Amino acid sequence: MTVLPVSVILFPHMDIKYLGHSSFKLQGSKAKVVTDPFDSSIVGIKFPKTDADIVTISHQHADHNSVDLIEGNPLVINIPGEYEKKGVRVTGFDSFHDNEQGKERGKNTIFKIEIDDISVLHCGDLGHTLTNEMIEEIGEVDVLLIPTGGVFTISADEAVVIARAIEPHIVVPMHYNGDGLNQQTFAQLSSVSVFLSAMGGQTVEPSPKLTIKKTDLTEENLRVVVLEF
Repeated sequence: MTVLPVSVILFPHMDIKYLGHSSFKLQGSKAKVVTDPFDSSIVGIKFPKTDADIVTISHQHADHNSVDLIEGNPLVINIPGEYEKKGVRVTGFDSFHDNEQGKERGKNTIFKIEIDDISVLHCGDLGHTLTNEMIEEIGEVDVLLIPTGGVFTISADEAVVIARAIEPHIVVPMHYNGDGLNQQTFAQLSSVSVFLSAMGGQTVEPSPKLTIKKTDLTEENLRVVVLEF
């Protein structure tokens, strides 16, 4: 019989890996979640071979909804509501892809994903700031995955406003311009440096992966983590 260290038994951890654009892989002790898998021919970045127990789709655009790329037999969640599989709780909240109540780009679903007592909020292609009522409905958030590139989503400045209002422990920017991105489609997106500047001029070295334990999350100042893809 294999005996696990006490720290592993008592304090499970979550790994967050950035797959590019708005796609992440969240891996807990019992389940894996992938957000917004994308069509590489549109985004420009190769989507990696991966599997999942749950896939969340924020909206039905091809750079966010390529479920067929995910191996296994995942539960696919693409509308608001409450869901659970393998101990992972997912709650979807209605929002819009623009600041005109969806008239330009339609609806967007924000997903709160709770794994091993750690809550992650994936904003998808959010196109507007959030009301106090919505922030209260979402509740406590440990890690905020938020678009920062503007044009098709909120801007870097708006992302800062939302981050300050939600007050997560960690903010991870996504959906910004960078190496490998299809410039024919996404050239107008700002780089992650614009968001870092708006957050107060932070200098953040990109990391390949974010590993989190609930016990590591303290009441210290909000931390920004830039993940490599």
